[in-house]
Order: sequence, then C-alpha cells, then structure tokens
Amino acid sequence: MAKVRGIRGATTADSNTKESILGATRELLEQLIEANDMDPDDVASATFTTTRDLNAEFPAVAARQIGWNNVALMCGHEMDVPDGQPQCIRVMILINTDRPVQDIQNVYLRNAKGLRSRGTEQE
Repeated sequence: MAKVRGIRGATTADSNTKESILGATRELLEQLIEANDMDPDDVASATFTTTRDLNAEFPAVAARQIGWNNVALMCGHEMDVPDGQPQCIRVMILINTDRPVQDIQNVYLRNAKGLRSRGTEQE
C-alpha cells in the first residue's frame, strides 16, 4: 500500500535572476527525480522556499517547465536566520510511494551541500 513520503532537497542560485533560479531548481528537481525514480503522477505536492535574497522568479515555474502540470505547487520565503545559507532554494516534495522511508534519497547541491552538516536540515 502506497504511503505519503517527504523528499527534501536544496541548492543555491548563482544570482537573483530568473535564469539562475530556474536553472538551479531544474537541476535539483532532475537529480531528485533520478535519485528517487519519481513519476510525476505520484507527486502529490511540492513546496519551494527561497531565502529573501532570491525573488526574481518563483522556483515552482521550473517544476511546470519539466511537466509537473498536475502537481500542487507552492512557494514561500525561508526564515531570515542570521548566518543562514544565502541564495538558497529548498524543496519539500510529498510523493505517494511503496518505497520504505530509508530508501528515500534527499539531495543537496552546490553551496547547499553543507546544510546537512550544519544541522539546519533535520532528519
């Protein structure tokens, strides 16, 4: 029986431009899809956040560009934490899957790779 599982990911954009935000988000989504063998029909929703220094485009546009046309998407800003990772894009994807939770692969790219070791992403 399929369960809803959360898949997390984060990356950074090179600059506050539409192209940079969408490129970084597409790269992140592509790696999450590959790592978790995701079918868009199984994705229930995805919530994207950016740090406040990224506001040139909604990261969810990248999900639409890769064909997630029937997925519920939402964007928001991260908390403005002192010493937080700048120019960061995060995603939480809820997926219907039979895979056990230990088989879910979270993906952290670019300057966001250090988020796990800093303790800013919880298990």
